[in-house]
Amino acid sequence: MRALVTGGAGFIGSNLVDALLERGDEVTVVDDLSTGRRSNLEKALAAGAELVEADIRDAAAMAEIVGRAAPEAIFHLAAQIDVRRSVAEPAFDAGINVGGTANMLEAARLAGAGRFVFVSTGGAIYGEGAGKALPLAEDAAVEPLSPYGQSKFAAEGYVSLYRRLYGLSGVSMRLGNIYGPRQDPLGEAGVIAIFCGKLREGGRPTVFGSGEQTRDYVYVGDVVAALLAAARSDASGAFNVGTGREASVLELISLLRGMQDGGEGFEPETAAARTGEVERIAIDADRAERELGWHAETSLEDGLRLTLASL
Repeated sequence: MRALVTGGAGFIGSNLVDALLERGDEVTVVDDLSTGRRSNLEKALAAGAELVEADIRDAAAMAEIVGRAAPEAIFHLAAQIDVRRSVAEPAFDAGINVGGTANMLEAARLAGAGRFVFVSTGGAIYGEGAGKALPLAEDAAVEPLSPYGQSKFAAEGYVSLYRRLYGLSGVSMRLGNIYGPRQDPLGEAGVIAIFCGKLREGGRPTVFGSGEQTRDYVYVGDVVAALLAAARSDASGAFNVGTGREASVLELISLLRGMQDGGEGFEPETAAARTGEVERIAIDADRAERELGWHAETSLEDGLRLTLASL
């Protein structure tokens, strides 16, 4: 299969690119390298992947690149993912996450792409989970607490619009908090990358607030499998990609403490709670299991060991 991956030099994208190449696909990566790293693609480029440095906000460039690559499937991961920056610069966030997605959908339509897999968010799109029956399914109320979550939801609407208007086969994958090898310490899920680095360096983790905040942490290898399953399917709408399991910040510290010799001193340092932070969230991925044949296979404990070993 010919595949095009936007944001393919990033954490999730580069892992996806490797998986596509391993099964023999022809891969074009589009990334402006503003947050992605060329080093993440060293193995992929050596294996024949093509990297095109370009910005998804450039509609003409996207139309030319996608037209030339003629992909059968487009995996759209390029995004502005910093929640705090989205709050400070909501128009900038929307320009990339909404405008950039619209550009990619139009490029896909013009090129006759067969499948469009959009990477959305499950961790930010539903808003606060405290007081709700967790884990949340796809029909839960969408009540984001950040422009980032709102922009991803708006982009999902464009994916659905292009299916109705032009027949472009598209799907939106609402990811939980992803972690694993190559993760940058950016965004809420980046806490695992930060903590693993602190543990290796003999430092101490910083906990904002009580440390009882929970997230649905899903290993990057499982996420890649979900995206590949979505590409094989013609299912539409939104799919949660998570474990359904809440894990607190303090639980992460406790688990990591036991994974390294001398980890007994890995005790948290406290800091003030961050304004607007979601206290609890977990997402129900039953629909993905029913319709895509996917479920998360990596336990949090195993995923943490793999992440720590990759440093």
